[in-house]
Amino acid sequence: YGKLTGRLAACFGIAGPGSTNLLTGLYDAKVDRAPVLALSGQVPSSTKGRGAFQDLDLATAFSDVARFGEVVLAGADHAELMTLACKTALVERDVSHLILPDEVQVATSEQQASGPTGRTGSHDITPPADVVAEAVKTIGAAERPIIVVGQGARPEMEPVIELAELLGAPVLTTFKAKGAISDHHPLGCGVLGRSGTPVASWLMNESDLVIVFGASFSNHTGIAPYKPIVQVDFDPMAIGRHHPVDLGLQGAVGRTARLLTAGLAGTHGCVDQRSIVAERWSIWREEKASRRSDDRGQGMNAASIFAELSDDVPDDAVICVDVGNNTYSFGRYFEVANQDVLMSGYLGSIGFAFPAAMGAWAAVGDSRKVVSVSGDGGFGQYAMEVTTAVKYGMNITHVLLNNDELGKISKEQRAGEFDVWQTSLHNPDFAAYAELCGAHGVRVTRLDQLHDAIEAALAQEGPSVVEVVTDALLV
Repeated sequence: YGKLTGRLAACFGIAGPGSTNLLTGLYDAKVDRAPVLALSGQVPSSTKGRGAFQDLDLATAFSDVARFGEVVLAGADHAELMTLACKTALVERDVSHLILPDEVQVATSEQQASGPTGRTGSHDITPPADVVAEAVKTIGAAERPIIVVGQGARPEMEPVIELAELLGAPVLTTFKAKGAISDHHPLGCGVLGRSGTPVASWLMNESDLVIVFGASFSNHTGIAPYKPIVQVDFDPMAIGRHHPVDLGLQGAVGRTARLLTAGLAGTHGCVDQRSIVAERWSIWREEKASRRSDDRGQGMNAASIFAELSDDVPDDAVICVDVGNNTYSFGRYFEVANQDVLMSGYLGSIGFAFPAAMGAWAAVGDSRKVVSVSGDGGFGQYAMEVTTAVKYGMNITHVLLNNDELGKISKEQRAGEFDVWQTSLHNPDFAAYAELCGAHGVRVTRLDQLHDAIEAALAQEGPSVVEVVTDALLV
């Protein structure tokens, strides 16, 4: 919910294990910078610290994950603490945590909750004029600039695309920003990095300037640090975080992109690279088509599955992708239109996809299709949540790629020249399991069954599970 909307998401748990169970999800929110408020119950203050049932030091347990954390005591200004917790989560794009002992939860109060009015400033920051002028000069002198956008640019892509169209500059995305620009846009090049496309990698290699909007430069991003780099981010700590950049502009992505466009209009010497982008896509699509013919008789290949999903998933859907080989295959093979893509970007928490789809459905309801994709290992982490989706009538279509193993771990073991060890799984019939939970379930064993299965699942009212038998090696 928080990743999709940017609005404050909330969760709560009882004292002890109910709260410690929140930690993985909260760390995922923290490292991906999604605003979340967590509320924890606590044993009565009169028994705290004396070994009572479910008595844990939650303040210490949450001290690393929570940017703001407080125990709400009986005499505390609890309304103000809540205001500060919400503000911190939203402004810092982080986790806030409040602990409420039993006696505080039932106490009456006349205090009124405060709203956001007068509590925050504008994020629409303008970079200094002299720095903008220097950036205009640098970009205008480039011949083959590229633009790389991260998740921070997703809400403000329109002015970034306008700048790209002015320059004829290819637009590459980080994996977390997949879908920020359509792969069918004449300048869209797909994902950069190890989860991405050869289109993006080739254009990175051939560029003479990299213009970066809202990206974090993580070790998986694939931004070449030896290239000249102009970086735009509203967070000053993000600029040059991992290595020096040639020019950093602290400013809102949209406002800064508009200023650069205005300064470069009619003055740049950049080559229009649209034809080059089209040529690279043609080469990559031919390669993808050849991979679709791979068949070892042990299940479908990923190239064929994601080609079908690219055709079938609605252009305005929300797609939640899990962790594992399915993630890499999605990054390189699925061609996005205007979908929003959600993932466990930095934590890489297996099992993310289906619970994330539930949160996305809470945000969009039935106004948009919600589709999630996972492997069998990931789905098994939270398979019982299908019953929750059934209970609330959540229109979620889950595509489960079943190869009866933790395929990514097997792949890493082979890469390290180790024996494949303890990665095989004993799975149920997931389609039958979904039906037992009250959802729609279908099992697909042949490619010619896949389109009809996905179309039927998307048409269902309520949750659906499409179990696809896949080859663990053809990823």
